[in-house]
Amino acid sequence: MTLKVVLAQPRGFCAGVVRAIDIVERALKKYGPPVYVRHEIVHNKYVVETLKAKGARFVESVSEIPDDAVAIFSAHGVSKAVEGEAEVRNLPVIDATCPLVTKVHNQGKRYVKQGRTVILIGHAGHPEVEGTMGQIPAPVVLVQTVADVETLTIPTDTPVAYVTQTTLSVDDTKEIIAALTRRFTDIQGPDTRDICYATQNRQSAVRDLCEVADLLLVVGATNSSNSNRLREIGAELGIPSYLIANGSELDPAWLDGVKTVGITAGASAPEVLVDDVITALKKLKPVEVSTLPGREENIEFRLPAELASV
Repeated sequence: MTLKVVLAQPRGFCAGVVRAIDIVERALKKYGPPVYVRHEIVHNKYVVETLKAKGARFVESVSEIPDDAVAIFSAHGVSKAVEGEAEVRNLPVIDATCPLVTKVHNQGKRYVKQGRTVILIGHAGHPEVEGTMGQIPAPVVLVQTVADVETLTIPTDTPVAYVTQTTLSVDDTKEIIAALTRRFTDIQGPDTRDICYATQNRQSAVRDLCEVADLLLVVGATNSSNSNRLREIGAELGIPSYLIANGSELDPAWLDGVKTVGITAGASAPEVLVDDVITALKKLKPVEVSTLPGREENIEFRLPAELASV
């Protein structure tokens, strides 16, 4: 029996990821290898290994970057302390921070200038959260759940404002925002249109996909926040859902009794890995591939000036 494979639209790379990878590749071309990237440029092993093969070196600390070497900050953004460390050492820095993450940094700074206590909705330990907390020039309160909001000790009449980790969607944050709005009498937050479009679009697409699929495969890395969330959505909708890096991680037992497989990919997963999963399925059964209608994304982010013409 032919297995139906339905692909989500949109899926995979977002504009911020495309820009970050492009920055590393252009820096390698302009300055020659090696260039040093603080943290994985995006959370995907295939992407990182591909760039390593071209001459990129990935480190977790600025202190690991040799003097005078080109330093690139990852798409997740960095704190002021990290920027300062590179500046003290006079390292030539190229910032690959996603413009939408930078926008969150700027929103937080504006709220501080207004005298508001900033509350960040996000996941503790995520590099984007660490970078955002380190960019806002005042203490930032991190909340991860509605329960966190209920235990805050900030007086209810304190002027507050919230910002969010970009890899959370409107749907992910709405209950926490509602809890904050109930908790505080003077609260501001960004327009919901400022939430990362790519995260929201991929989550909406996977919900549509789960209406036609018996099994959901999410292509992405285990340390990718948005990829994990896509798998969770499938599970919440009652569909057996698995996060896999590539076709080698496909378990044939998952296909027992399955007529339609839905495939999507996290924002940092390249299309070549989706193709790899389809190839693995074809080795097990004849497949018929189609793509679910969905939102088209045409956003492009401007490159840093020094790399625009490379």
